Amino acid sequence: MIDPILSLAFSMHSNRGVYALLLGSGISRAAGIPTGWEVTLDLIRKLAHMEGENCEPEPAKWYEEKFSEETDYSKLLKLIAKTSSERSKLLKAYFEPTEDERQQNIKTPTAAHKAIADLVAKGYIKVILTTNFDRLMEKALEEVGVIPTVISTKDAVEGATPITHTACTVIKLHGDYLDSRIKNTPEELAVYDRRLNALLDRILDEFGLIISGWSGEWDAALRDAIERCKSHRYTTFWTGKNTLADKAKVIADLRKAEIIPIKSADVFFSELAEKLLAIEEFERPHPLSAQVAVATLKRYLEDDKYKIRLRDLVMQEVEKLHENISVENFPLGNVRFTPEELLNRVKRYESLAEVLQAMAIVGGFWGNNNLTEWFTKALERLTDFLDGNSGGVWTDLRLYPSLIVLYSSGLASLAAQNYEMLAAVLIRAQDRSIVSQPKPLILSLSPAQVMQTSVGRQLPNHERQYFPVSEHLFQILATPLKEFLPNGREFEETFDRLEFFCALVVADLGSEFSRHWLPIGRFGWKYQDGGIHISKRIQLEIERDGENWLPLKSGFFGGSPGRAVKALDLVITYLNNRANYFVG
Repeated sequence: MIDPILSLAFSMHSNRGVYALLLGSGISRAAGIPTGWEVTLDLIRKLAHMEGENCEPEPAKWYEEKFSEETDYSKLLKLIAKTSSERSKLLKAYFEPTEDERQQNIKTPTAAHKAIADLVAKGYIKVILTTNFDRLMEKALEEVGVIPTVISTKDAVEGATPITHTACTVIKLHGDYLDSRIKNTPEELAVYDRRLNALLDRILDEFGLIISGWSGEWDAALRDAIERCKSHRYTTFWTGKNTLADKAKVIADLRKAEIIPIKSADVFFSELAEKLLAIEEFERPHPLSAQVAVATLKRYLEDDKYKIRLRDLVMQEVEKLHENISVENFPLGNVRFTPEELLNRVKRYESLAEVLQAMAIVGGFWGNNNLTEWFTKALERLTDFLDGNSGGVWTDLRLYPSLIVLYSSGLASLAAQNYEMLAAVLIRAQDRSIVSQPKPLILSLSPAQVMQTSVGRQLPNHERQYFPVSEHLFQILATPLKEFLPNGREFEETFDRLEFFCALVVADLGSEFSRHWLPIGRFGWKYQDGGIHISKRIQLEIERDGENWLPLKSGFFGGSPGRAVKALDLVITYLNNRANYFVG
């Protein structure tokens, strides 16, 4: 039979974000964090010491006899520490590490916490239910750039952001250690507030469940919630070092849970993360995938009878990339910006775009009228999430695969002087975010709109560059385009020509927009270098060829040399005005 952990990994990979975690005290005890009951007993010992009495061997019984009431965590705290600041300081000793403890990795996130945080950052986990009071899970998430929505009180349930709109929601079923309302005693654990029950019912109905570190013995209200759920859309996986006890076994049987024997939570979650990484690597486009796609594309370009297959080939790859870069795979909300997360996303986008990029290069060079329409459609489809506004770093970065496709096809088109194909991606592709007023996509798709300069400078080796995203594209596209631009100098000149053409098109089509901003790339810092700048080369071409200039014959600048010269003047004026500083 298949190893249950492997079955879980495949299920999580194909159903990203549909599994919730239920974490019990076993997860935190490995970090040296006491359980809630252990904290309560220790508080009783402190109280007995203050009273000058011995509460052993049964502290809880001593308390009940002494105060004629059942053990109450909140009252205990008030008896021992009179003010909120005193109570806070008292509790921190149980849950927050001293400097010595930190050096020994005590009361700090464990390997399990860190592996879970990585799974959240990659979009595999969106919901974490926990009976723990500590903040180790939140700390681990923050370390990977995820700021979770935390629900630790019944009031917080109503005001929380809907689960579907957060990168991660942590629901602390028994409260947070800095809130005196935490649940500890059997009576407190017997019933949940109706609002928390409603939220639990929804989660247990809509999500699969991975249970770790929870015995199921003490939490009656949580058992009741699980037993209430009659539908099981996804499998429940229950991990444990020992055989399940009776109450836990009842729940496991009810949910038809897969039992996964483990050595520890650290080993289990680390192994799960590794298996998911292995599946991702296996599914990464193999170099042969791009080669096969390119060979098929070339064959379909040879004969008009293949034009339907040509369309299907391109658009199928576009749809595949469109699905792979969805918000389910690249969460947007509450994911903190870090240089590490930026680089991680950039590399993942580049990997996912490999096949379409290879097709864009060959299509740009050899493409005919049968292909131009589909490259236009391809860019429109990949950018169909545009809404007319910048949505923050991660939303803007979703444009990166489209930018790779545009640059790849554009460079290859210029290498072949295939201006029909260049026109397909630079002037025919439309941004339809405002249905009544579509505008050329090139006005919304440039390096600076994908990553602002300050963001691009967070990429390795681009910290001090004027146009970091342009420089990065220059680096990553040289090798894929070697078949058509094998000479380094020729590649650089073609790259500058493409970026200058983008600026010309924006100057021509952007109206007042272009007077305040133009997409300046690597050619910007070369403007005053003293050599023959790309602007001068293009000016000489227009003067020499007039109406016969090839870009005009393909529809650029409305076929008018006058419009081309006007756009050229706008770009040169823009460069002159910014001669002493550059803004990408």
